[in-house]
Amino acid sequence: MLEVSSILLSVALLMFLAYRGFSVLILSPTLALFAVFLSGSGSLLAHYTQIFMVKLGDFATVYFPLFLLSAVFGKIMESSGCALSIAEYISKKIGSGKAVLAIILSCSVLTYGGISLFVVVFAVYPIAVELMRKSNTPKRLIPAAIAIGSFTYTMTCLPGSPAIPNVIPSQYFGTNTFAAPGVGIIAAILSFWFSMMWINRQIRLAKKNGEGYGDHNDNLISSVSDKKNLPSFWISIIPVFIVILLNYISVRYVFPNMDASYLQSEKYGATDIQTVAGNWAIIVAVFFAIVFVLAANYKKIDITRCINNGATESLAPIFNTASVVGYGAVINGLPGFIAVKDWILSASGGNPIISSSIVTSVLSGVTGSASGGISIALETLGAKYLEMANAIGMNPEIIHRIIAISSGSLDILPHNGAVVSLLTICGLTHRESYKDIFVGALLAATGSAVISVFIGLIFGSF
Repeated sequence: MLEVSSILLSVALLMFLAYRGFSVLILSPTLALFAVFLSGSGSLLAHYTQIFMVKLGDFATVYFPLFLLSAVFGKIMESSGCALSIAEYISKKIGSGKAVLAIILSCSVLTYGGISLFVVVFAVYPIAVELMRKSNTPKRLIPAAIAIGSFTYTMTCLPGSPAIPNVIPSQYFGTNTFAAPGVGIIAAILSFWFSMMWINRQIRLAKKNGEGYGDHNDNLISSVSDKKNLPSFWISIIPVFIVILLNYISVRYVFPNMDASYLQSEKYGATDIQTVAGNWAIIVAVFFAIVFVLAANYKKIDITRCINNGATESLAPIFNTASVVGYGAVINGLPGFIAVKDWILSASGGNPIISSSIVTSVLSGVTGSASGGISIALETLGAKYLEMANAIGMNPEIIHRIIAISSGSLDILPHNGAVVSLLTICGLTHRESYKDIFVGALLAATGSAVISVFIGLIFGSF
């Protein structure tokens, strides 16, 4: 009992202190070793240097190129005005009468195209303010609209998404980012539908109660100095299509048909092309998207500054996530977690779909991070889930998609770093806006995760 309690206390402190603003770079190793100490499971230094740091390094080694390229891509899309151009085009086409829908669709296109959600927030927020003012729609709904378009289905459901939670499972299951597209598309549609039902209801209630935009001091900051000289929408959207199409072509046709027998050498980790194809495809796609944006907008942006700033800003996200992975690796080896893991597996009836969904959702909620939760879940149980799937003849693609969708559900709790940043940028508080984020994003994403589990159980991978 003490062994399990030590883990629960460690997890509770991680969630509470992360919510209070403490960095997970400090919390993760400290609370991992705290759990080791309480459970009396061995040397603290050995757990820190031989387990925590090793797993942190393993994660950073595999995914740093993607974090780096994504951060640089986001920077140059922001600085060139491409991100703003896409958002403004969609907003004009939809019209101020459907302000919230325009915001959601703008965010969806940008994030599905591989642009960091933080970049998307900065690009879309000024447009969102203008649209909500014109339509006299409450500003408090802006964070929910951005969260719906950026934090949910484009990150986890839609096939081919370059988001980290959709890439990570590839390393464990030999799949790619287009795994189980049918399940993902259905989950995305349901999540979007539920979100719009809630947001439209809130808009109707606000109008009925005479609530308008509100009295707000909107400090709008844009990194694009000349909005009249933005690149055209069609030039701006090309990099988004490059990411999606090159990713698809690479994982479906290029890498599967190349002679990669050399990967079996110990020099390359004794792996195979199926294991690395998903990661390689995203790297190639984002790289060429960056090249295109630079070539098309080299006169408008400070290339050196964008590349340097993007590289620097990629460090915090990769090490925050890797630190959470290290935490999970330490917890995974404790006797208490082994008991909990066995209980979860038995409670799910030995079905990897149910078990993986529950474990990933809970861990993502605890860490306040979809990528952190999915990393811990797969680091501790990934091999077991693959073994279970193979034993019953289940296509690993369905496990990939279910885990990805589940990771983007409970992670949108109040202590989620993206939620905190979103509210800060919008100049709003949890009290003002979190209820709509909770229902419109978290509950919608959680509901789509539950439905995707049922679809997977009934129809399998499609």
